[in-house]
Amino acid sequence: MITDNDIKTQVEQELLWDPRLDPTHIGVSVNDHVVTLSGFVHAYSHKLHAERDTQCLSGVLGVANDIEVRPHSRLDAEIAHDAIAAIALQLPVSSKTIKVIVEHGHVRLEGTVDWNYQREHAQLALRHVHGIRSIESAIEISHKAIPADIKARIQAALKRSALIEASGIKVEAEGDAVILSGKVRSWTERDEVERAAWMAPGITAVTNQLQVGS
Repeated sequence: MITDNDIKTQVEQELLWDPRLDPTHIGVSVNDHVVTLSGFVHAYSHKLHAERDTQCLSGVLGVANDIEVRPHSRLDAEIAHDAIAAIALQLPVSSKTIKVIVEHGHVRLEGTVDWNYQREHAQLALRHVHGIRSIESAIEISHKAIPADIKARIQAALKRSALIEASGIKVEAEGDAVILSGKVRSWTERDEVERAAWMAPGITAVTNQLQVGS
């Protein structure tokens, strides 16, 4: 059986193994298989890498990412300029409906897009923009017609995926919102189930209540 001490050791080793990270100032604590990451890094992307490295490890049931980003100082106007350019590169059409607001290095995205993947790509585009301390997305998804069999469509998509064991997953559709519950084997599988649900036409909200465990 994997203990909290085992998980702590695995997380520390994984952070050291990742060449994208300098874990010198990252602290790791574990309580009931839930990992808390603390300390600081110099880039927002490093905070994300540390969280994802931790989520992929066996025995981890949850991650609280309390790592502070302490970037080298930049003017908000410079960050906003680079953020707008990065989003436009990822989303040349839908970027026109996205607004970037920067205050003391904290970025807020507003506006509307047609699909969730566009909302995700807008955030992903900012990972390597220097000077960002945090990113908040308030981008909304435009409403579209919902197929009557949307629940069946999502369930069929889960069964088609080689990365998902669909038998333990429950899907409920309420209008343009989907609720996922049940158990999955890993954080990777949990993310994949949510991604599959977001691919459904007309969906504007996905509540992921899936638990990670055997």
